[in-house]
Order: sequence, then C-alpha cells, then structure tokens
Amino acid sequence: MIRLRLLGYKGYFVLSNILRYSAFIDDVVIACDKNVQDDYYEEIKRLCIDNNISYYDRTNEPECNSVYSIAIGWRWLSSDKNARIIVFHDSLLPRYRGFNPLVTALINGDSYVGVTCLLGSGEYDRGAIISQRRMKVDYPAKIQNIIENISPLYLDLMIDFLNKIEKKQPIRGEEQDEQLATYSLWRDQSDYYIDWAWDADKIKRHIDAVGYPYAGAKTLLDDQELIIKEASIVDDVKIENRKIGKIIFKRENGLVIVCGKGLLLVKDFYTSNNELFNYENKFRLKFR
Repeated sequence: MIRLRLLGYKGYFVLSNILRYSAFIDDVVIACDKNVQDDYYEEIKRLCIDNNISYYDRTNEPECNSVYSIAIGWRWLSSDKNARIIVFHDSLLPRYRGFNPLVTALINGDSYVGVTCLLGSGEYDRGAIISQRRMKVDYPAKIQNIIENISPLYLDLMIDFLNKIEKKQPIRGEEQDEQLATYSLWRDQSDYYIDWAWDADKIKRHIDAVGYPYAGAKTLLDDQELIIKEASIVDDVKIENRKIGKIIFKRENGLVIVCGKGLLLVKDFYTSNNELFNYENKFRLKFR
C-alpha cells in the first residue's frame, strides 16, 4: 500500500510513532545525507529491523509496487513512477517552495513555520495541498529545537493521511494560489558564511538557523575559516566610520563585532577541527 522515503529526525520520529499502522507499510527507503551531522540513517534502519519492516538504501531500491510513495525529509526527486506521490514539505505552501524552507523562514524571522502535505507534481512543490499544520516561533530559535518541535506536526498530518486510507476515503487536494507562491533556493557551502552587512538580528537568526545538525555559521579571519555556534545582540553605539566585521570592543565575555546595523557579541569561535580559536592576545581583528 505505502512506500515511505524517510530522511533525518522528522522521518525517524514519524516512523517510530506510526508502527501500529505497519500493515500499510510495504517498505521504507532510507538514505545518507552528507549535509548534516546526524541523518538518522542507522536509527531508521534499526527501527525497521526491530519491527520487521522491509527497508532499502536509495542506491539499491527495487521498483515500487505500492499505491502511495510518501516522502518525509527527502532531498531527491522520487523515481516511483507507478505510485501516487505524496510529499511532506517544510513550509506553509505556496510560500517557500524549494529547498531548506525551514532554514530560510528562520533566517527571515517568520512568526510561524509549518508543514504541508501535498500531492506530487511535475514541478517541485506545486502540487495540490492535502493538509497543513503550523506553529508559532519564539526567537531566538535554534534549528535543532524547531526540528524537534515541528516533527509532531508531521506526525499529525501522517496519521490523518493513514486514517483516510484506513477508512477508504479519497485523497484530494486544493490547488495552490500561484500569486502567493515564493521560492527558497538551494543552499551550498557558501551559504553558511555570515554576511556582516546584515543587521545584527538577522545574523543572530542565521547563526541559530544553520547550527546543529547543519555545519554551522562560518566567517573568515584572514584566510582562516571559523565557525560561530552562539552569539548575542548588544546595544549599538554611534560609529563615525562604520566598517562591518571589525571588532569594536573586547570584553570578558567575548568580542563585539560591528554589523551593518547593530552589534553582535561572540564568545567562542571554532576552527574546522572543532577546536577553540584563541584570540586572547588579539584585538585588531576583521571578519569577512
């Protein structure tokens, strides 16, 4: 009846809470994701083994014979041509079609984020909307906490879908309003870097949005890459010759960095080897 394509914590969370519906699950396809520090590959695999659910890695999956192919947290286009594709997307569509919408929403400072269950279509995230759930965001908001808090919304939508199948109800969706559509572009390593021309509030949101399980917010000092995991906003001062990225104050609890608007306090900087960067005897530093 159902093939599940699961990736990450959200996929793991949903599967671990729908085991009572296991009779509907034909198999599970899992994958490794090099873009995050923990892709929950092994946890999903163990869950399948412990509950006698067939599973396959996406590199050797068989042809799909299920009625539905459901993607949760999935980063790739589905190859299940014979099944009806159902997608769970990390945004309140039609806003943020595309890639890493949750990260983009948090960087933008959205008051609400959510999940959309939609029918697959020829163009990504343009299918008819089956159902949606949303939740309020209180800032500062770290991505890991938001992922954990939004996962029950995925489960909610999934149980609604499974109940419809169980009751043999039709799966229908409502067409999206194209005039309200926006897009979130794909991200690569360059998108981890802080733009010090941003205001301090946006930089703080960026740091929190690309932290664990992602690689973390990055900046350059000369040619050395440094990672910032925590930061706080401090009161701005009038700077007659404002230059973004420069240190203006060195305090006991960290360095105060000039932003396009506002100031940001950072205590710890980490190297690419996750070692603390020592700035004890340094002051005239400029990040870029």
